[in-house]
Amino acid sequence: MKRMSMIFKSKANKALDRMEDPRETLDYSYQRQLEMLQKVRRGVADVATSRKRLELQINQLEQQQNKLTEQGKKALQVGREDLAREALTRRAGLDSQLGDLRAQYQQLQGEEEKLTLASQRLQAKVDAFRTRKETIKATYTAAEAQTKINEAFSGISEEMGDVGLAIQRAEEKTETMKARAGAIDELLESGALEDFSGPRDDIQAELDRMGSGPGVDVELERLKAELGQAPAPKQLNPGQQQAHGQQAASPQQVQWPQQPGGGQ
Repeated sequence: MKRMSMIFKSKANKALDRMEDPRETLDYSYQRQLEMLQKVRRGVADVATSRKRLELQINQLEQQQNKLTEQGKKALQVGREDLAREALTRRAGLDSQLGDLRAQYQQLQGEEEKLTLASQRLQAKVDAFRTRKETIKATYTAAEAQTKINEAFSGISEEMGDVGLAIQRAEEKTETMKARAGAIDELLESGALEDFSGPRDDIQAELDRMGSGPGVDVELERLKAELGQAPAPKQLNPGQQQAHGQQAASPQQVQWPQQPGGGQ
């Protein structure tokens, strides 16, 4: 099972590697960083909103506190000590609330400053990543184009390989057709195949085949004469060949030289 898992993972990794485009991966990473930056900014806005709300509550409590103080003074002026005591008691409760609110306000203000600083740092990193991303994408695009050009020049690209195979198949088919046409011509000339395109005289074909023989013999004798092996035969036309044959067949017609005294 471990071996099967390793094989599956290696196959999947290889397939993903072929499908992966570094430019798309960089764009996706940049998009994720922008989303993270937006979340940090929203966090800063939320903390600032909470801080502002506490600030409003503190202002309201301070206004109530000032109001109770003025009421206590007026109560003492009119001789109502009980009302003055009640006003001071309520103001003491507001003092406790104001202390808690001011502590929360200071805490939120510190969180807001930290988030603001983190947002600024993250913004700087995102800007630097964007610059580097565009540089890497441009370099990758140029390298990809150069690789395709070199593959096209060397003929190892897939498209050029298909073109080369197509040309090779076309040349092989052309040679095969030329060889087939030559073989059919030889078979037609030898009579092994019958030409159905027109009438053919078997006797004339045999005479033509036999007539080609003496020409070869004459050429062979001529080549021997050039090499010094034998005298070259004198080529005669058909009429001279016939007359020469008749003279050889009639020895009575040969004129012998006369002997002195009139004897033959």
